[in-house]
Formats: sequence, C-alpha cells, structure tokens
Amino acid sequence: MSEELVLVTGGSGFLGAHCLVALLERGYRVRTTVRTLDRQTEVWAALRMAGHGETEPERVEIVAANLTADEGWEAAVAGCHYVLHTASPFPSTAPKDENDLIVPAREGALRVLAASRRAGVKRVVLTSSFAAVGYGHAPRDAEFTEADWSNPNSDIGAYTKSKTLAEAAAWEFIKNEGGTLELAVVNPVVILGPVLGPKLSSSIELMQRMVSGKLPGLPQFSIALVDVRDVADLHLRAMLNPAAAGERYLAVAGPALSMQHMADILRAAGYNAPTRVLPNWLVRAAAIFVPAMREVVPRLGVVKNASNIKAGTQLGWTPRPVEDSLVDTARSLEKLGLL
Repeated sequence: MSEELVLVTGGSGFLGAHCLVALLERGYRVRTTVRTLDRQTEVWAALRMAGHGETEPERVEIVAANLTADEGWEAAVAGCHYVLHTASPFPSTAPKDENDLIVPAREGALRVLAASRRAGVKRVVLTSSFAAVGYGHAPRDAEFTEADWSNPNSDIGAYTKSKTLAEAAAWEFIKNEGGTLELAVVNPVVILGPVLGPKLSSSIELMQRMVSGKLPGLPQFSIALVDVRDVADLHLRAMLNPAAAGERYLAVAGPALSMQHMADILRAAGYNAPTRVLPNWLVRAAAIFVPAMREVVPRLGVVKNASNIKAGTQLGWTPRPVEDSLVDTARSLEKLGLL
C-alpha cells in the first residue's frame, strides 16, 4: 500500500470518481475536492458503488475548493505527491456568455497549478479534451494527433474554446512559472462507461435517451469514444511514467462510430435503441426549438478520427473495445434504475 497522497479535483464528477477508484485499487491515499461539502455524499456513494469507501475512510479525504476562488486550494494540495485535475465545467447546453465556461476552466487550471507548485507537488495531470485538438480545422481524412490544436479564433463553441484556452494556459504556466513542477495532459474523446451514481454527464445522458426509447431517431453524425475506466488508467500512467512529463496524450479507443452503429450494438445487447435515421433537414429544423439539438447540427456528416498510438507506445495504454463500453454503460444505467 502506497503512502503517497494524490489529489483528484472534482471527485463528484464522472471521470473524477473513476480516478479515485483507480487510485484506491492501486493502494494510494486520496484527497478530492468538491465545490461545496454538501457534495461529499455523492463522492461516498460513488465509491461505495465501486466497492470502496466503507472500510477505508482513513484513505479518503474530501475538501471544499472552487475553481473560481483561491480559498481552499492551498489546503487541498498540501502534502500531495501528485494532482489529477479533472474538474472543469461541462454544461448540457451552450451558455449565453462563453466566459461562463472559459473563465473557470482557464483560471481554475492556473489556480491548481500555482498551488501545486507552491506545495512542491511532483506532477499535475490535467484532463483536457479532444476539444482542444480537433476543431477549427479544414475537413480532413487524416487522424488527429497530439501535435494538433484547435483554433480558438474560429467558430468552435464555448466549451471547445474553454478546453483549448485552459490547456494552452496550463502549458504557458509550466513554461514560464512552473519551476520543478511537471505537467502531463490527457485529451479524451467522448467518455462512456459504467456510471457510479444518478448524476449523468452529457454523453451518458445521450446514451440514456438512446437505450430508454426516448430518442426519436438517430442524427447522422459520428463520434469517437473511450471508456472512463481506460481514461482513469491513462491518467495514472501519465502520473507515474517519467516519459509523460511535458507530454499530451489522446485518449481514444478506435475509429469514430456513427449513431446508427452505436444503436445496432445496443439493440444486439437487448436494448431498445432506435432504428429510425433522422434526415439532416429535420435535425436542423428541430434545433430551432430544441437547444440540445443545436450542438448536433455542426457535427452532421462530419467524421473526426484520432490516434492513440502515442499513449500506447509511450505508456503501454490499451483501451477496451468500444462495444464493451457501450453495453457496460447501458447495464450500469439499468442497474441504477435510470432506464
């Protein structure tokens, strides 16, 4: 059992909770942040669902710290060897003001890095996103790699811009003010996998609608996927491997899947996924009245693929098949009575 202490920011989130589980399974002591302490019940519930928490409260500490304020971060990082910064705003619909996302994402990352440097943390692993890699480019058939960056000056949307600017600010901080602090970055595509509580991410909400029969049809777009357990594993590999310092890693399981292909996989597993394919004109018309559909329109007919070669070659990372992730996501929703 390791005596090293690891801070995971945003432990009540989908990825944050799975990072806590992965660390506990490897024997680490963990501390995690929540925006307010009334959220700590969500963390304990998630850990219990994963088989942790009840018998090891001495290995888990929960503290309050908000991305938009300085208070709490010095205490959060104190005594930590590593920090996994997974916390970042991710709304289900676009905000009216893009700065509602950009400011907390960017300033929150800088707060965590500055506090980590002052506390003598060895390495921070920042959760960025494929959103910081694959947007604002001309259409292309080639896979995106870690050498690619999204163009924040193009019309890429508030969330995508927030992830791009936050990651760029983090690298700039390390270059100019980081001292001995090391940074590694993980850039996941859309994350699926077993849920650990009733609070669902945007991607899981889409899955829930698909397998519960509430999705009227399938828009014609494709998305690249990765399992949350594999993303957590990649964070730990990036935390520990000396080669990961100063590097970014795309987390993607394979080629992008169409919504129709995803539905076929779920129907084969016994779930009531839709068969109807929605014409693009209907999706565009629906977007006028349904805010959630507006996020879909720019993706119609677009396929973006990304490479996981770097994570596999440098860190030995091997993600599970997307088919398993889709079915495991549906089964976890069913287990929680959310279908």
